[in-house]
Amino acid sequence: MWRAVAAVRALRGGGAGAPRAASGAAAAQLRRRLESELEDIRGAGTWKSERVIASRQGPHLRLAGGGAGIINFCANNYLGLSSHPEVIRAAVEALEKFGAGLSSVRFICGTQSIHKDLEEKIARFHQREDAILYASCFDANAGIFEALLTPEDAVLSDELNHASIIDGIRLCKANKYRYKHMDMQDLEAKLKEAQKHRLRLVATDGAFSMDGDIAPLREICQLAQKYDALVFIDECHATGFLGPNGRGTDELLGVMDKVTIINSTLGKALGGAAGGYTTGPKPLIDLLRQRSRPYLFSNSLPPAVVGCASKALDLLMESNAIAQSMAAKTQRFRSKMAAAGFTISGKDHPICPVMLGDARLASVMAEDMLNRGIYVIGFSYPVVPKGKARIRVQISAVHSDEDIDRCVEAFTEVGRKHGALS
Repeated sequence: MWRAVAAVRALRGGGAGAPRAASGAAAAQLRRRLESELEDIRGAGTWKSERVIASRQGPHLRLAGGGAGIINFCANNYLGLSSHPEVIRAAVEALEKFGAGLSSVRFICGTQSIHKDLEEKIARFHQREDAILYASCFDANAGIFEALLTPEDAVLSDELNHASIIDGIRLCKANKYRYKHMDMQDLEAKLKEAQKHRLRLVATDGAFSMDGDIAPLREICQLAQKYDALVFIDECHATGFLGPNGRGTDELLGVMDKVTIINSTLGKALGGAAGGYTTGPKPLIDLLRQRSRPYLFSNSLPPAVVGCASKALDLLMESNAIAQSMAAKTQRFRSKMAAAGFTISGKDHPICPVMLGDARLASVMAEDMLNRGIYVIGFSYPVVPKGKARIRVQISAVHSDEDIDRCVEAFTEVGRKHGALS
């Protein structure tokens, strides 16, 4: 059969060959406009290159082209589970038992026992009633607000929330309020204004991925209770390592019983593969299974992804030792960088943004760091506000003290070379 398919492809010209560009005046006009925009990005020093890794994800990498012995400080691999042998073995076992994929959405023929088992495990981990899996947390955020909120309702969002929360809110028809970043006076003013609506939902990141700061959830929950509102948190940069048992910012700040909805990811601390989820009240999860468009119209998570995420949760629930090791490593990096003269945004979070201000400086310094064997990335507009360019460093449980000290030494050398330090 496959020979016949190959023959048909050959007749149709479907084999490898030179790329074909669309012809016509409209296509030519589009190409000119795109090339001009791309040149502007390069000129502004904000071009984002993709380095190719030729090894597993981990604290030490090999880059394609011969770059070996690189220390990685820019992954979301907070617990170091992306290449954990038990996590890999669980993925292989799931692949062999359940196949490569489902070729279906969940409600048709895309639900296997491992999907239901993982959803139950997520709900148990967060101490919630139920959970629902998505292809990513971006999809979870795209699916929650439209399904839950109507024109009679209101959503109040922190101005620095992740793009996926912002885009998800744009899709819904609720009345939209944006409050200043972690400003409780402004949130209270917006809650007072929103009293005219049927339901009020406060939406915030638990930990903000670009600044490394943690939402004041105690105060948010107090205001929500005062003004009869619900609280939603995105825990992508908290699940697995914040709080005594790694359950996230609501556990860290003692408000697990006051947060109604949690969205998070399986693609960072929990194995690093892919996938996201919503966990909360069972009626809400049941509604999402009926109405959430990213869930209804996306293929089920592949069994290998489900297997590795499930094993990562097992390891986390068996012992909190890995999660607890993060605090000392984070403090070591932050204190040494501050002593060297750098400004580090946020507090007590393994996301450690080295604030530089200038986009070109952030990009050049990141390249120079790589020349010294340290893999970090510069962030600038539009990922962060103009004038707030930075190099984001992320600490992992599998970084050694020597790794951290070498990173600080490289930053000090590069900072002095480029005038970021006196």
